[in-house]
Amino acid sequence: MPPTDAAGAARPEDVPADGPVPLTAPREGTPQPVTTADELEEVVARFAAGTGPVALDAERASGYRYSQRAYLVQLRRAGAGTALIDPLPLPDLTALDEVIGEAEWVLHAASQDLPCLAELGLRPRRLFDTELAARLAGFERVGLAALTEQLLGFSLEKHHSAADWSNRPLPESWLTYAALDVELLVELRDALDAELARQGKSEWAAEEFAAVIRNGARPPRVRAEPWRRTSGIHRVRGARAQARVRSLWYARDQIAARRDAAPGRVLPDSAIVAAAELDPKDEKTLLTLPGFGGRSVRRLARTWLAALDDARKLPDDALPVAPTVEGPPPPHRWAERDPVAAARLARCREVVVQVAGAHTLPPENLIAPDSVRRLAWVPPEDVTDGTVAETLRGLGAREWQIHLLLPALTDALTDPPPAP
Repeated sequence: MPPTDAAGAARPEDVPADGPVPLTAPREGTPQPVTTADELEEVVARFAAGTGPVALDAERASGYRYSQRAYLVQLRRAGAGTALIDPLPLPDLTALDEVIGEAEWVLHAASQDLPCLAELGLRPRRLFDTELAARLAGFERVGLAALTEQLLGFSLEKHHSAADWSNRPLPESWLTYAALDVELLVELRDALDAELARQGKSEWAAEEFAAVIRNGARPPRVRAEPWRRTSGIHRVRGARAQARVRSLWYARDQIAARRDAAPGRVLPDSAIVAAAELDPKDEKTLLTLPGFGGRSVRRLARTWLAALDDARKLPDDALPVAPTVEGPPPPHRWAERDPVAAARLARCREVVVQVAGAHTLPPENLIAPDSVRRLAWVPPEDVTDGTVAETLRGLGAREWQIHLLLPALTDALTDPPPAP
């Protein structure tokens, strides 16, 4: 194994020349999942006695289940070791939250896991997000395995990342994979924290982490018409055909929610689009369409035909209408809608790209692209550094972002006088 410093973190300069060392097993072995109240009480005591940051991760069953709940929670802390908790029999982890709540929590891509952790009663007060830190530090590859390899000299296997974690019992190899996800997370945090400090970006990171805490545990915003996100819907022409997409989508969603199955496993989007385009009237025709050949899909043929029939019977005034777009139009339409605004947007984007490049940042981490679009579409009536800053704050920009972008963004928003 690569040499380590006093804190236990591998020193990158000591990584062997022949490549990273494969990390195949946790230091103390693979723990078994905690499934009883007594076992959880023992874990709570251990982590209460531990010291320093707490590494956390959660495994979901995206692509398999309807819900986004956690099916395994992994934790590691100095003096406490690693624990794997099964939240199916233990859905309330507030006792654990009480003993680790004041510690700094270390997660990778925290916004993905915070909602499902919040459902269990786990909510951070202080946070270090290793993926976000890597983005701010200018790393091109920000996946956990890539960073662990580059900064600590260990390679992690990620072949179980898309597994169905709702399976029980969980295979031993999956448990090892899950434990390794938090094995070096605190060491990785320390390496990234040092790099952020070297680049003078520690305060930026602190503001970003605070924003993740404020927003990360909120459930996703419910879309007014979620059926419009059906993959391939752009091929469906006409309001009546779109009504068929809508009717099939909601029929599928009800079944998926009842089964706790990912909607795409009940009926693929491609099948919805194919049926909406052809509008089959009988089971024989329906089952010839792509996506309707599976046994479970065929068993629901009457459901799909009923949904299509419902759409067929709708009066014209109940058909879908083009949604009202909140905010600016798609950028490709700006030139025809408002050439002056299109020019403003181009100048603003150039500022963002230049400033981001000067500070080795991805442009989207310097400022949200949607914020730039909204600012350029409807700038303040009186464009000054103060009004631009206030507008950006209202759009959710952090102070470090505003500081870097002003006054160049203010200048970009100032329309040049018309040519004589």
